[in-house]
Amino acid sequence: MEPVGGCSYVIRLCSGELRRWRFEGVDQRGFGWWLDEETGLGFSDASLMYAWEILERADDG
Repeated sequence: MEPVGGCSYVIRLCSGELRRWRFEGVDQRGFGWWLDEETGLGFSDASLMYAWEILERADDG
């Protein structure tokens, strides 16, 4: 699934934990940026140190 900027997604981490992340878009280097909606922390694809996958789009409404 290709994420869409400004949309939220249910993410499954390699531990099995489910998180809700919002995709903020792609920067000039081609890295995707995300916001963890629970913690409020932002990060890029390049900074992730564990495996994860997008399960579904989770936008409200």
